[in-house]
Amino acid sequence: MSEKAGLFERLENGIVLGAEGYVFELERRGYIKAGPFVPEVVLDEPGAVLELHREFLRAGAEVMVALTYYGDRHKLATIGREGDLEALNRAALRLAKQAAGEEALVAGNISNTWVYDHQRHAETVPLVRQMYSEQVRWAVEEGADFIIAETLGYLAEGQIALEVIQESGKPAMITFGSVETPLRDGFSQVQACRMLSDMGAMVVGLNCSRGPETMLPMLAEIRQKVNGFVAAQPVPYRTTPEMPAFQTLRLGDGPRGFPIALEPHLLTRFEMADFAQQAAEMGVNYIGICCGGAPHHVRAMAEALGCTPPASRYSADLSLHPMIGAKVQEKDQQFLKNWKD
Repeated sequence: MSEKAGLFERLENGIVLGAEGYVFELERRGYIKAGPFVPEVVLDEPGAVLELHREFLRAGAEVMVALTYYGDRHKLATIGREGDLEALNRAALRLAKQAAGEEALVAGNISNTWVYDHQRHAETVPLVRQMYSEQVRWAVEEGADFIIAETLGYLAEGQIALEVIQESGKPAMITFGSVETPLRDGFSQVQACRMLSDMGAMVVGLNCSRGPETMLPMLAEIRQKVNGFVAAQPVPYRTTPEMPAFQTLRLGDGPRGFPIALEPHLLTRFEMADFAQQAAEMGVNYIGICCGGAPHHVRAMAEALGCTPPASRYSADLSLHPMIGAKVQEKDQQFLKNWKD
């Protein structure tokens, strides 16, 4: 059996399709508590995590991302489960690896910590480094192919994450959130991506917060300024220049939809397919989806990129719909004829 291609080889040969949104999708399914959004499900209902991995894989995702987002020391302490820290991280990697099999890549995952503070830099850096170091170490020990650090709000947090990942010897993908521009320590996302790419991150880019309409303009500038591989994983929500991030979405004068009343703003599979095509034409190398993403979005994006994943067997054929299908009458007439004969 030949060894599976690594991240660099895949990126060199074409676009890599990612899929995230595990936290939001599992919350919708009743396995994660909205608010803390800590992935207790990894230990409490591992079958649900494994099933979602398999659905994303079947829809065309090439990377199984371990569900360790918000699985860090600080977040687990907020719900009184800091004693489960190592067990949760190792279990998440094993579930991702089980789903990945011999074809898909396995990514370890670290995220924004809510601990780093640029005004208390010297005080908070050691804690952030410890949090990242232990999560990355467990991911490497459990066989991760590369590490994703995502939804980062500070350049400095990205630099700490990159240094820790580089010390582990694994490739790094670093993506920044974009609720605010610039980042909280004053650097633009474009500047941060270019700096981390120059520091050796294999992939840099954006994830979460912004939908396609408000992420694409930022991506265009990043793609222009960064020589290396670029990633884009937007949320599947209808963000606008007036409401650029899904945290700001509202319906009229009503309350904001974030985080659990976002359904009126959800994009269709076709709109996410359009995003995948536009990102590909722009030269983005790693294309995916973040919070709110579901397997039907991923399948449509895969198909838009020219792939035929296993789930494409059941892609829509509305010509056979009994109310609107053009082929239905013809087939019904043939059925009746055969029955009479």
